[in-house]
Amino acid sequence: MEQQIKIAGQTINYLKKGNGPQTILCFPGAFGTIWTDFTPQIEELDTKKFTVVVWDPPGYGKSRPPQRTFTNDFYIKDADMAAKLMKELHIDKYSLLGWSDGGNSSMILSSMYPNCVDNLVIWGSNSKILPDDITACEKIRDINSWSEKMKRPFIKMYGDEFQTLINNWLDALHNIAKEGGNICHDMLPSIKCPTLILHGNKDAMIAEEHPDILLKNIKNSKIHRFPEGKHNIHLRYSQEFNAVVSRFIEEHK
Repeated sequence: MEQQIKIAGQTINYLKKGNGPQTILCFPGAFGTIWTDFTPQIEELDTKKFTVVVWDPPGYGKSRPPQRTFTNDFYIKDADMAAKLMKELHIDKYSLLGWSDGGNSSMILSSMYPNCVDNLVIWGSNSKILPDDITACEKIRDINSWSEKMKRPFIKMYGDEFQTLINNWLDALHNIAKEGGNICHDMLPSIKCPTLILHGNKDAMIAEEHPDILLKNIKNSKIHRFPEGKHNIHLRYSQEFNAVVSRFIEEHK
């Protein structure tokens, strides 16, 4: 059952399932919500082994009002709010599953709050913005170019505001790129927890260099590739994904 809590004047919508000894926080991507981004993990992860927490980041999904704003430090703000949410839930230690933008903020959270994070799992993520990233993201600016299946849940959630949300997000990425493109690259050396980088080899949303950049700069990290995977490997290949993630977290408990 979804619940809501107020943190520093911000409504935060979250779901908590299971009573396993290992807690996992699932961190959605851009515009993402509990159910658009993590349904297979909510439904399929072993709730005797794991306690699964999933949330709508500020301004996304049901974590409104207020509406989402995209300052240049929005990744940092999301990371900080996630840490505050877990503190409010009295969960001191947890592993992170971060997809895309959520992976970026999960890296930041792991760097800023190292004593809270047991393990980090990220996919579709990037520590800095390269020209190819901007090109790829610009291709999704016009929602009329999206398939009906892809855009339907977002239109249902955000209505006419969705196009504005995308525009504001892309404008923020351009602004970050103009300032050098650093999202969290300088923070990578301070990530101490075991880290699993997952990557779909056919992911068109991020430049192909990023998985290797992360592997090189996060000390205690390893990579698992999905040869046919695209950006949404946790949805498209949920059984393999969940098995790989479960094994990784169990090995490092």
